Amino acid sequence: MINQVTLVGRLTRDPDLRYTAEGKAVSNITLAVNRHYKNASGEIEADFVHCILWGKTAENTTNYCKKGTILGVTGRIQTRQYDNQDGKRVYVTEVVADGVRFLSSKPAQPVQSVAQREELPFA
Repeated sequence: MINQVTLVGRLTRDPDLRYTAEGKAVSNITLAVNRHYKNASGEIEADFVHCILWGKTAENTTNYCKKGTILGVTGRIQTRQYDNQDGKRVYVTEVVADGVRFLSSKPAQPVQSVAQREELPFA
């Protein structure tokens, strides 16, 4: 059996870092992942995928990422269910992350003007 997921998307909000009673770091994030086609209106839609990060991965993502950051997430799909306060059964599908890569580029530095082609000695 294989349960492996790879996603690339943007954070929809700043990560929230919490700790379990045992002191383990955990963070819940949501990635907006574009679909590969346009809808009838010509717009690209996105899926909003809930992910759970644990340990150092949760801490680093919270410390270095914010809303809009592009992330690559690898992990596995997990499903669970529970009964809410109204007694209705709620089904949840989420990704438990094994790894996270920060894919957003650093802020651009001002580019200095480049000499005209005639001024370059090797042109």
